[in-house]
Amino acid sequence: MTRLSALFLLLIWPGLASAMALELPPGATKTFQKRENLASYEVPIGPYSDGAVESLTTEGEILRQAWRFKATGGNTLAEFAPLRQQLLADNFTVLYECAARACGGFDFRFASDILPAPEMYVDLDNYRFLSARRDGANSPEFVTLLVSASETDTFVQMIQVGPPDTAPRARATSTKQTPANATALEAALLERGRYVLEDLRFTTGSATLDGGSFGSLSALSDFLKADPKRKIVLVGHTDDVGSLTANIDLSRKRATSVAEALITNYGADRAQISADGVGYLAPLDSNLTTEGRKKNRRVEVVLTPSP
Repeated sequence: MTRLSALFLLLIWPGLASAMALELPPGATKTFQKRENLASYEVPIGPYSDGAVESLTTEGEILRQAWRFKATGGNTLAEFAPLRQQLLADNFTVLYECAARACGGFDFRFASDILPAPEMYVDLDNYRFLSARRDGANSPEFVTLLVSASETDTFVQMIQVGPPDTAPRARATSTKQTPANATALEAALLERGRYVLEDLRFTTGSATLDGGSFGSLSALSDFLKADPKRKIVLVGHTDDVGSLTANIDLSRKRATSVAEALITNYGADRAQISADGVGYLAPLDSNLTTEGRKKNRRVEVVLTPSP
């Protein structure tokens, strides 16, 4: 991330013992909470641009929380606006606010500190974000808010930064555990919600998989079979050679080809898998070099929320 020169050290207040509590719709379930007494957090204050999210480095006690509740039509603004108003009423000033593609879409979501599924789900075309600041007697406090929705549920993530709390405190942790013997794919999906299938090979300029067996697909099939509730999206990516329309079409066809191979050759359940493509809109590296273009031609697995 792009860091501003200012570094806020929150070392005077009595911690986040009186952390702000959002008023959420009835039936909201907390999916995650974790408190760190002293850590750093990059607060986004601008969109994804030139390979990074413009951000402000903060340090102090950090409280991460996430909730999930039944969607009311999939309109994220309808859910986001009341939460924003609560922050404003609590004397916060908005530093940055954006929606989906204006934030940077896929890149903003994965370059920012956002929980993976199933604790937090982000529809790349349907999310809203804001960061805000409130000045205290001696030091500032920061908060970020992210709201997104699936077809059935709305997801909210809030991260608060305040001064370290030196008093003993029982720490809430995620109930999600990564098995000690987990494969690299399983560990990445459970911890970060995404994984690049690096061993896939395609015939040049086509969506046809080139070769026989692929270890990543075998591991992915095992991952899905271990829990029938797990669902994934295979996302195709390309370099920037050619038009955007052509590349999106190719990337979608490649993701679909991988999905069919996963189902036909590795016995995965079709109901757990979907496929899409974004062309060259989410590069991992610069398309100005041969090596960068090679990295950008890929298919990624994204873990989506369980029903």
